[in-house]
Amino acid sequence: MRFAVLVDTIALHVRVFLFAILMMVVGVTMLMPRACGGDAAVHLNWKNLPRLVAFGALAGTLSGFFGIGGGFLIVPSLMLATGMPILNAVSSSLLGVTAFGATTALNYAVSGLVDWRLAVLFIGGGIVGGLAGVGTARFLGRQRGALNVLFACVIFAVAAYMLLGPSQVT
Repeated sequence: MRFAVLVDTIALHVRVFLFAILMMVVGVTMLMPRACGGDAAVHLNWKNLPRLVAFGALAGTLSGFFGIGGGFLIVPSLMLATGMPILNAVSSSLLGVTAFGATTALNYAVSGLVDWRLAVLFIGGGIVGGLAGVGTARFLGRQRGALNVLFACVIFAVAAYMLLGPSQVT
């Protein structure tokens, strides 16, 4: 049985609830105090290798389960595993998001669960938004902790929306 079909056997409202809880955990993680802004010169070594592999496996599994790209999981994972600053983690996560997203998308596409017209439109908007977001991230990355707080606030807002539903938020 394909993973996407197996996941589809779990009630949607249960998956949405679990995803919202996961988002809140990630948001809290992003707000945890750090001794410094992080080490931008961090390199792979024997000390952080097991943590990177473990966090990568967890992010990949959760990405596949929830049908997401996983960027909001990768950023805090990289920060926790290596001690790098958020801007470096965001930049480094893009390659991982591409790999996880492609794997997950292929699985869902093979299962016949992709609306291609909507996907193309959304991807186009994402490209435009991504270009705008790069400058914003660079600016906020220079303000100690500002990008972490904004990242966490967006995650909390989306989690609240998912838990309360659109009729409760508007």
